[in-house]
Amino acid sequence: MPEMEFVYIFSRNKKNNYKLSRYHSYINSAKKILGAYKGEEPFGSYLKKYFSENKKYGSSDRKQIAHLCYCYFRLGKAIMHVNVEERILVGLFLCAEKPNDILALLKPEWNEKVDLPLSKKLLIINYSLLITEIFPWKDELSEGVDHQKFCESFFIQPDLFLRLRPGKGKIVLQKLHHQGVAFQKKSDECLALVNTSKIDEIIDLDNEAVVQDYNSQQTGKFLQSTLATVQNKQPALWDCCAGSGGKSIMAHDIDPSIQLVVSDTRESILANLKKRFQKAGIKDYRSFVIDLKSEKNVQSSTFNFQPDIIIADVPCSGSGTWSRTPEQLYRFDEKKIAEYSILQKKIVSNVIPQLRPGGTFIYITCSVFRKENEETVAFIKENFHMKINQMKILEGYDKKADSMFVAVLEKDL
Repeated sequence: MPEMEFVYIFSRNKKNNYKLSRYHSYINSAKKILGAYKGEEPFGSYLKKYFSENKKYGSSDRKQIAHLCYCYFRLGKAIMHVNVEERILVGLFLCAEKPNDILALLKPEWNEKVDLPLSKKLLIINYSLLITEIFPWKDELSEGVDHQKFCESFFIQPDLFLRLRPGKGKIVLQKLHHQGVAFQKKSDECLALVNTSKIDEIIDLDNEAVVQDYNSQQTGKFLQSTLATVQNKQPALWDCCAGSGGKSIMAHDIDPSIQLVVSDTRESILANLKKRFQKAGIKDYRSFVIDLKSEKNVQSSTFNFQPDIIIADVPCSGSGTWSRTPEQLYRFDEKKIAEYSILQKKIVSNVIPQLRPGGTFIYITCSVFRKENEETVAFIKENFHMKINQMKILEGYDKKADSMFVAVLEKDL
């Protein structure tokens, strides 16, 4: 063999050995993180703390290791018996849309096939894996949810959605164009961006635009049609599980004249809401902390009005958002479905009596489970003699968005 060719092969092998060592290091780091994570906080928050405490990882290292961890979680409940490293690689293969350096070295036979449809990829791996095993609770799904498509969606990172605030659309579009940020216009008010877009460095969030999932924005249409039927010129609206206030800001943008009341279980949550309201220019509102599980707490609260509308975006499994947070899919216990259903029934039972006669109750979850959705609505209808005006699953799995459920019920006069 000529000397120059030998040197070239030696150099190439040395480079490949370095890459192999590096990628194994990534996988070993991912295995260590996955083994230590107990699910007590969102995985994204856990990763931030971990990398903050372990400064040896550079930006590229953090990105690679995080991706490997998420690939592991995206397999959900499938092939749980497979060792961690192999499960990471299977997840990486099924998530990949183009050739990957790690697969090129460790699974070259897979790397050549990454552009195949998911159904064909499943036939290539060395395990009997049905896509429907990823989310095994088909019988618990709300009517209309396509189980197959829902399972497939776990291998796709959802988009980041912006809701443009009234009068601010032009400036937001100008800023995005100026910075070369790609987006899709879903409607006059809704933009879809790649999930990793650093828009907080470009846009004045909550003032010019709100980060809000596509289907969360769609719930505004139900509110808008409800507001059109309210006789009160300044309708009173209670967002009883307000969280960080996204739907309240949307309600204000739909009708700035509403008398807005917001509540949640913790002061820290409402503190974040108040900061957002300040940026959004919302000053005229009431807020209070309350545990809605307790009938005594609700009865003792000082209500000097009966709301025309109550929005109850209740605590739930979050199953419609698990393609964003696949660690929750991986760790989910089926017993939680009944627990959330009981909690939801307690909340609505304590909240609905506060609604004025003829008022509207808007029930929302980001769940795909029937017990949290249709069954809770049936409970409301039976126990409070309310009429169902609208009820719908908002599928997000075909839109790179969250899936949600919304029901609009009317109280008897």
